[in-house]
Amino acid sequence: MIGYATIGANDLERAKTFYDKVLEPLGGKRIFANERMQFYGGGSAPGMLAVCKPYDEQPASVGNGSMFGLNAATREAVDAAHAAAVAAGATCEGQPGLRTETFYGAYFRDLDGNKICVFKMG
Repeated sequence: MIGYATIGANDLERAKTFYDKVLEPLGGKRIFANERMQFYGGGSAPGMLAVCKPYDEQPASVGNGSMFGLNAATREAVDAAHAAAVAAGATCEGQPGLRTETFYGAYFRDLDGNKICVFKMG
């Protein structure tokens, strides 16, 4: 249902390097870009994620209550993406683990403070 989501970044090159590492365990890769935005896609998955410099040229900031959920194929991919994020400078917001009987997730804040959940349902 979601076509794409954007995450604001104050340093686009730094954000691209970070998300290259985080999205790799999830099958995400760079698909297209312009001077202020980098889109990532996951092969057969329909949604895209973009990191971008805000169009209004104001500093990127986080939304209180906003969070992006990134679907993983396996629990091991959740673990790998979370580990890659923390190794690349993210702040851990919740170690990988079961949150309900069918929801396995891990949480972090990226280099600009955006909250991200990597999860596996089922």
